[in-house]
Amino acid sequence: MESSEKNQLEKATFGAGCFWGIEEAFRNTPGVIGTEVGYMGGHTSNPTYEDVCSGRTGHAEVVQVRFDPKQVSYDQLLQVFWQAHDPTQFHRQGPDVGSQYRSVVFFHDNEQRLMAETTKENWQQSPEFSGRQIVTEIVPADTFYRAEEHHQHYLLKHGQSSRRAS
Repeated sequence: MESSEKNQLEKATFGAGCFWGIEEAFRNTPGVIGTEVGYMGGHTSNPTYEDVCSGRTGHAEVVQVRFDPKQVSYDQLLQVFWQAHDPTQFHRQGPDVGSQYRSVVFFHDNEQRLMAETTKENWQQSPEFSGRQIVTEIVPADTFYRAEEHHQHYLLKHGQSSRRAS
């Protein structure tokens, strides 16, 4: 990839439970150039997986997405996010319980913040969430700590992938 192409890529960061599944959803989205799983939103520098799983660091398990906005919009990525998990579960997704599994959009600029807030409101008004409150946090992105290598593309590495590699 040429340098000028790299400069045109954008970044998005989402937490939606265990990072393996949400990484897979984004990795298979056309226009997504790359994904990395890691930790964001906590108060400890350079946390490990074990640190984050303890629930004491304040981090969420996240996927950081590099995407080409000429191929996929941030709004389309938000639709993948909302559809890939249950945003009404507070500090959990299915059997995974703890603040590290919270539903969260970490925005990288004001435009992402506004889009995230708008789509959250739209989803909240949809019949699918009638009577259930969406608890997704929308907060500024901070330091991204890349997870250990064995967590990167975990489902792909373990034969549980549905499509392409990034």
